[in-house]
Amino acid sequence: QVRPVESGGDLVQAGGSLRLSCATSVVRFSIFAMAWYRQAPGKQRELVASIISGGSAGYADSVKGRFTISRDNAKNTVYLQMNSLKPEDTAVYYCNALDQRFSWGQGTQVTVSS
Repeated sequence: QVRPVESGGDLVQAGGSLRLSCATSVVRFSIFAMAWYRQAPGKQRELVASIISGGSAGYADSVKGRFTISRDNAKNTVYLQMNSLKPEDTAVYYCNALDQRFSWGQGTQVTVSS
């Protein structure tokens, strides 16, 4: 049972930056499209960014131009670079396969103060 491990969340001021990491034990990790999701209090989990095995990425409109997803297939790791953070980015961030086939990890808390 694959359960990603997210890290890198923190409390930052608006306008700041964070880099999240997601480590996995997936066999043949490179073939999977991976994604970052987030869940704010009282809201449903939403897709933030995704990246296919070849490296092409997609983003939610709310983070486009501010967030960058990347992957290191040799390390079975996915990253999310978050710049120009806003209070509305406050949430628990999770990673999973784009089709959500893996178990959900505990996530990492990102809190952006105004």
